[in-house]
Amino acid sequence: MMRAPTDIVIGGPVYADVPKPAFTPGPSGTHITIRGLTKYFAGWPLYENFNLDIPKNRIVSVFGPNGCGKSTLINMIAGLIPIDSGEILFDGKSLKDTKIGYVFQNYREAMFPWMRTIDNIAYPLKLEGRSKAQVDRRMEELVASFDVKFDLKRYPYELSGGQQQTASIMRALAPEPEVLFLDEPFSALDFEMTLFIREKLQEVFMQTGTTMLLVSHDLEEAVYLADQVLLLTKRPTRVAEILPYGDARPRTVDTLSEQSFVQTKKLSLEIFQREVRR
Repeated sequence: MMRAPTDIVIGGPVYADVPKPAFTPGPSGTHITIRGLTKYFAGWPLYENFNLDIPKNRIVSVFGPNGCGKSTLINMIAGLIPIDSGEILFDGKSLKDTKIGYVFQNYREAMFPWMRTIDNIAYPLKLEGRSKAQVDRRMEELVASFDVKFDLKRYPYELSGGQQQTASIMRALAPEPEVLFLDEPFSALDFEMTLFIREKLQEVFMQTGTTMLLVSHDLEEAVYLADQVLLLTKRPTRVAEILPYGDARPRTVDTLSEQSFVQTKKLSLEIFQREVRR
């Protein structure tokens, strides 16, 4: 039986009435504002009172030690994993008022196998209630943007891994999201396809300015694509450093030998090793 608020339990626990702290907005140019994010697993804190500001129209790479919760962080921001407490706003809006896209690491499980690839890509557009003419027009734009050479009328399981991941990225971009989340999108791809997808993501970013959050286990890849490298500590996870990287786009193989790239990668590695050894 539930007790009335006026009931007193002798010897029961006493809870302090702690007021919720006022929400502090991020600096000008912030897209995603995270305040007081807390997440426990099996009674142990992964994130505790975690604050972060993610800039608008930038690519932010997330890098850190194994088990620090890189994928968990973007999954919480994207609403795929519930948070225990805290607040996350997108341009001052809640997640339900924000259009997002998500590219999963496991592309084989991300696509609907009973749908043709072209129908998979168009699926979010149909959910939005767009007309056939609008869907067809957007599909033509995506096919041209990604220079698609394979047959989109085939089923996903009939495509190569790189083709499936290309289709997954096209689907995530189809509704023109405000934020695109990418959880290790290259980890299962061969080197040739990785280079292709990197190039296409850069092209999309240069055309649209879509805010992107990229989780990577490859430091070179993390720095190469980023405007900011978000380096995390071991759990309970905090921000170790946020390193800016401002080389002009499009970045190419020549970028890898630029002094600014080498220095940013070196500093990122030093911070990573410092955190691993703690």
